[in-house]
Parts: sequence; C-alpha cells; structure tokens
Amino acid sequence: MTATDLPPSLLPTLAGRYYTDPAVFAAEQERIFEAMWFCAVRGTDIAGPGDFRTVPVGRENVLVTRAQDGGARAFLNLCRHRGATLCIESSGSVRRTFRCSYHAWSYDLEGRLVAAPNLVKMPDIDRNRFGLRPLAVREWLGYVWICLAGEPPSFEADVIGACAQRLGAADVIDRYGVESLVVGRRIRYDVGANWKLIIENFMECYHCATIHPELVHVLPEFAGGYAAQYYVGHGAEFGPGIAGFTVDGGPGLDRIDGISADQDRRYYAITIRPQVFVNLVPDHVIVHRMFPVSVDRTVVECDWLYPKAVVESGADLTRSVELFDRVNRQDFDACEACQPAMTSRGYAHGGVLVPSEHHIAGFHGWVRDRLREADS
Repeated sequence: MTATDLPPSLLPTLAGRYYTDPAVFAAEQERIFEAMWFCAVRGTDIAGPGDFRTVPVGRENVLVTRAQDGGARAFLNLCRHRGATLCIESSGSVRRTFRCSYHAWSYDLEGRLVAAPNLVKMPDIDRNRFGLRPLAVREWLGYVWICLAGEPPSFEADVIGACAQRLGAADVIDRYGVESLVVGRRIRYDVGANWKLIIENFMECYHCATIHPELVHVLPEFAGGYAAQYYVGHGAEFGPGIAGFTVDGGPGLDRIDGISADQDRRYYAITIRPQVFVNLVPDHVIVHRMFPVSVDRTVVECDWLYPKAVVESGADLTRSVELFDRVNRQDFDACEACQPAMTSRGYAHGGVLVPSEHHIAGFHGWVRDRLREADS
C-alpha cells in the first residue's frame, strides 16, 4: 500500500518486515541505538564511587559507573587485553578498580589501566591509551544518558528538544524536578514484541477505550481516541470527581512542589526517541526505558518516581503504581498479539493509520530516514 492507494483518512504503516527481519533489526541497532543518546540507568543506581550497572546498548554491553569526583562514566564492558567481558554481573560495586577475571588487567574508575601482571616490564604501554573505551555521558532528569557515536548528536536538540517539542517549551518539565524525585517502585517487563510496536502503542489512544478502562475512567477524554501526544502542549485532564492518578480515581499522594496550576489535574506523555517514555502527573512521574533484545523481544524497565518525603514516609504507593502497571500490561499484551501477525502475507505491505494515529506516520518516516544510509 502507498498513500496514493488509500482514501485521505488513512495512511500506510511500515511493512511487516520492519518488525520481523533480523537484518532490519541489526541496521536499527547500528543506525539508531548505537548512534543516538540512550537512557541507561537512574543516577541513584550508581549512587557512590565504584557503583556500577551493565546495560545492553545496541550490539554492545556498556559499563556505567560513578567516578571519585561524583560524575558518571561509561565504557564498553570489555578488557583491552583479549576482549573478555570485564563485569559479568549486571550491577555491583568496586572499591577502586575493575579487574578482569581472565588475566587480571585492572582499570580505575576513570577507565585508566592501573595494573596487570608484568606491567612494569612493559614500560612502553601507555596506560591511558590501553584503558577502557570511554563513551559520551550526560546526566539529565536524574538519569545517565550515554552515546556510542564517535561524534554524538546534540543532546539539547535530540533529548531536551523532544520534551520542548511535546510540551511547548523546554522549561515545562523542569517544574516537576524529576532529578530530585526518588524511585518508589521499579517493574521490569519482558515483552515478546518489536520495540517499534511498543512506541506506536504508546503514541496513540485509538485503543484506549477498548483495552484501558481504568485509564479512561481517570482521563475520560481518551475515550475519544486522541492521545495527549497528538497536541503540542496538551495535557489530558482528570475527569469530574477524579481526585488523583490512581487505579480507582481516589486521592493520590502529596503533589510535586513547583508544578504550575495548569499542570495540576493533568497527564502529559512524552516520547524521547529512541527508547524513553516520560509520563507526568501532579504527584509522580513514570519513566519507561526500552532495551531492544531481538527483533521480537524488548525489555522495558519502568520507574515510578515520587518526592523523597513521600517515599521516606512509608506512604502506600500501591493504588498509584497499580494504575500504570495495569496500563503497561494491557499495552504489552496488545503488542504481543500483533507481533506474530507481522510475518503474515496479509501484513507484508503493512496496515493503515486512522486520523487519530496520523502522527505515527512521522515516527515511521523517521525510522525509514535513519535506516536509509544503512540500506544504501
């Protein structure tokens, strides 16, 4: 199908092979996930010097840690000697050095080679040159973002700019103080679907009245099929009688200091390409980070963030967390229902987008543009 084959109310989607072809997925790993800013870990996951997490980014495994000066650092997670994986564990802490278990080459928190068997007999080895391979790092919204590209794209344009484009101004998100919020709950979902199906689902609300009764109860405008992301600067308003962003619409928790009156009783959703969703409500923030594992599998790590005083008070977060946890599970079930059909001959040329989904066509165009160089 092409746009010329369809009535004006419909637009074509990507073809089925974009969701099933390992070659397409490999190109996405190279041209998207290894070339753009990637949200790796919450800063508090590496709270002190020597704390670390290892995360998959594209085809690479990345070691993210905190140095003695308090700044985040990121390196390719392999020893420079013979390429052994340096940190096998997904998280942990070291005192001063990362030590390879194969031949005991050791690196400090800045990635510099500091020790190896017989190293003193090799005075010609430059300890910086043969240190760990460093990656570009930024900290924003309390998360550590990394980029594998030799010349990283503009963080201000691609990441902060995505929030500004969605909310109408870059400083709108600052009022939530996301960097100072703390993780009240984290849930990890293993989704049997291509990462693009998850993004497409998050961007639209044509499905909301069908599979999200709890969400539509709190945000009744979603029953009309148009997602908040369809409109620049728009936040979906809580329904009459809805006291908070909770599974039953009952009262929420203490409101985040700093949000404006027009942000109260509203929900905002932001997509930061290629793998982050940010959800803003008056008393908490929900951040999804996607880790594409294969063409038909994506791990999603979801954080519920609250003011520190709320979490430290021992407040019951259950009703607050349950609402979006249900939404997540409903969405991911829908994505998993789509994935098998992506191989069908009936979807070889793709499907269609109705008017409330037309903005997804922009995402599809972006994917094609990112892959064009890889295909040429």
